[in-house]
Amino acid sequence: MAEDLRLICAGDDVVEAGHGFRFTVSVRGRALPAFVIRYRGMIHGYLNECGHVPAELDWQPGEFFDSSKLYLICSIHGALYAPESGRCLGGRCQGKGLKPLVLREIEGNIYLDRQYGYG
Repeated sequence: MAEDLRLICAGDDVVEAGHGFRFTVSVRGRALPAFVIRYRGMIHGYLNECGHVPAELDWQPGEFFDSSKLYLICSIHGALYAPESGRCLGGRCQGKGLKPLVLREIEGNIYLDRQYGYG
């Protein structure tokens, strides 16, 4: 089991409805940007690309939430996403949500579960 987990960061590095943590995942031999955020006490991870075009969401490194702290927002297109599901809520994402990652928080650390397709 432990070999299927990749350490991403300490749990304290991800602030509730605030600063997220950026990292990369390997997809078919390519390093792609990804991020983890905390919302309503739970961690959620996604590939860091808008559902509209492959542009990174954060408007400053690690800043993914809009000013209300209720939605994830694409800094380029203004598309809004549900933090807990990555579902498109409006804007140019046109119904295309974020691509989720399987993360686990264990003993104060956040891990990527590689057995679900990303390394």
